[in-house]
Amino acid sequence: QVQLVESGGGLVQPGGSLRLSCAASGSIFSINAEGWYRQAPGKERELVAGFTSGGSTNYADSVKGRFTISRDNAKNTVYLQMNSLKPEDTAVYYCNARVRRSIRSPPNDYWGQGTRVTVSS
Repeated sequence: QVQLVESGGGLVQPGGSLRLSCAASGSIFSINAEGWYRQAPGKERELVAGFTSGGSTNYADSVKGRFTISRDNAKNTVYLQMNSLKPEDTAVYYCNARVRRSIRSPPNDYWGQGTRVTVSS
């Protein structure tokens, strides 16, 4: 089994910064893609930032220039650096990874438990 553990959420003032971390553990042969999603109250989950299987990054228009996704392959960890936070960034943020557990296994998507980010004065 693969487990994703997220951390780093919390309460922050508008204009502040926060860094989210997501560490993957378990049976991992390779991680083909990683991303951060968020879900605000009453809204559907949306992609915030991600690494594609081709190695490129993509960001939601609403966070371009403010958020940066990065990873540490040695630690199987992906990060989301969030700067210049706005109240509309308030949401539960979820880590997602597409993981192959062995060379003979197809990839599957795994999700973290979510970490809450609240941007408020």
